[in-house]
Amino acid sequence: LCSQILFDQAQRSIKSQLQTFVKEDLRRFKETKKQFDKVSEEKEAALSRNAQAPRNKQHEVEEAASILTATRKCFRHIVLDYVLQVAATAGANGQRWGRGSLLLLCRHWCVFWSTYQACALLCSQDYSNDDTKLEYNVDADSGIVMEGYLFKRASNAFKTWNRRWFSIQNNQLVYQKKFKDNPTVVVEDLRLCTVKHCEDIERRFCFEVVSPTKSCMMQADSEKLRQAWIRAVQNSIATAFRDRSDDSEVTSVHSMSLPLEMNERKFKGALQKVMAIAGNSTCCDCDQLEPKWASINLGITLCIQCSGIHRSLGVHFSKVRSLTLDTWEPELLKLMCELGNGVINQIYEARREELGARKPQPGDPRQEVEAYIRAKYVDRRFIRRPSDEELKLKVVTLCKQGKRLSFSSEPQPPRAPPPTPKARPASGTSGGCCLTEHQPASGSKEQVMFSEPKHYCPGLQLYWAAFTRSLPNMAEALAHGAQVNWINTEEEKRTPLIMAGSLVTCEFLLQNSASVNQQDSQGRGPLHHATILGHTGQVCLFLKRGANQNASDIEDKTPLSIAVEAVNADIVTLLRLAKMNEEMRESEGPYNATGDETYQDIFQDFTQMASEDPDKLNRF
Repeated sequence: LCSQILFDQAQRSIKSQLQTFVKEDLRRFKETKKQFDKVSEEKEAALSRNAQAPRNKQHEVEEAASILTATRKCFRHIVLDYVLQVAATAGANGQRWGRGSLLLLCRHWCVFWSTYQACALLCSQDYSNDDTKLEYNVDADSGIVMEGYLFKRASNAFKTWNRRWFSIQNNQLVYQKKFKDNPTVVVEDLRLCTVKHCEDIERRFCFEVVSPTKSCMMQADSEKLRQAWIRAVQNSIATAFRDRSDDSEVTSVHSMSLPLEMNERKFKGALQKVMAIAGNSTCCDCDQLEPKWASINLGITLCIQCSGIHRSLGVHFSKVRSLTLDTWEPELLKLMCELGNGVINQIYEARREELGARKPQPGDPRQEVEAYIRAKYVDRRFIRRPSDEELKLKVVTLCKQGKRLSFSSEPQPPRAPPPTPKARPASGTSGGCCLTEHQPASGSKEQVMFSEPKHYCPGLQLYWAAFTRSLPNMAEALAHGAQVNWINTEEEKRTPLIMAGSLVTCEFLLQNSASVNQQDSQGRGPLHHATILGHTGQVCLFLKRGANQNASDIEDKTPLSIAVEAVNADIVTLLRLAKMNEEMRESEGPYNATGDETYQDIFQDFTQMASEDPDKLNRF
């Protein structure tokens, strides 16, 4: 009878608990799940709105951030309720099956007490769902260095942004649309890629992983997450290089990469020369030690904080590049060696002490550093403006330097004369005249007299400084307000780029937005003049910068026809290769945006030769 009573009590207990589970627990669970699904969608919408907020509309950024904060708080509370409800439902289910067996009736209260303790333990745990952890582990047992959600810009025509689950694992960057999907490989070998910040697009917190074949633009939810992902990629790259095995396959690959490593060592040696320039061992604007960034149009080195501020000024003021992550062309390295922090600070900080302005120091607030940099480069508050007499003396001095430079050149062997060669200015005489020489193909020299300029201006200083290859004077002229495309109306409307006397001066002008196709009164642009004078290095540089080789002068001559008449094989080869590459790109459309590899290799060889031994390429 007792057993029957116990059996009846157990049956009634099971029945009542099942009814309670269905009518109450399961109903509450379903309601909580609906709330969880709803708030999850709201959080996704808030994240997307926060990511899409443009940096130049502060009120939209603040509104999106406040909505995201409120939504996150609501999401955390709902998640906690949801987890507690799941725990309670699971506990009730466990009790139902535990009391369903007659063998466990005697331990009914023990099971209940154990279940209660388990629920209490779950309740004591933290389910606040704080921001994603920023730690990464390159030696993780699972092989996953870091993982988390990022927005990815699609490669289609619409450039849409989609939220994907990214992870760094097995020396690869992969992502998944859903957890059940197979991962899509973005970068197959991290050793072949680099990662960099992206400040020139509208969205915030963006960074880009660039490989030899493609690039992937991604966006984090915050600046901390962006920095964490960038550090994770950089450390993964370093670890991948350290952990290369010594098997035969890797040894073979390593032997093939020896020329690349030699170039890398050469590149590091060139960077050491850049850092050895006066003042370059510290940041130009705040004296921070070991700067890793540079402004290539100013010719200065910067710390990471100042480089970010320079980016915010815009590329018309400063073009920022990494000293360690980006690729540096030989002419850019020469440009950096010609200028440097010492030269630029003598120009842009000439009156700083006189005005009592304090130069920022490492550790100063970003707002103070930004205010100083804007005053220095945008407002040009600390520049010493020259008087009319000082400017005139400067121009005359440059003219004299040009005269000495011209007369120091030796005659070259006779060549077929180019059509209507230009006469370039070279000096200023005491009588106020400028005298230059031109050396025709026959090897003789002729002198042409130019009258004294009617007006002296910074543009004229830039004009003569470009001819005399004086980058400090060119930088000073630009700082004093010279227009980089200034036209000398007294000299056939030539520009400083047309007058540029070397490859590095051309590069400096182009980095400061000089027009590579601006013509003089004879209808000749820089490419025409470089072809006439046989400056192969400049022809190569102008073609790389988009010079129009089909343009004709007033005599209906193109650079190619001029080079053919002058029998200049190097320039003819470059021009024909460039034309062929342009035709191939037009025929293949967007599938061949970079052009033929042979074309790229030949131009790279010419660029290297023009930088290391320019006399080999000059034919006149």
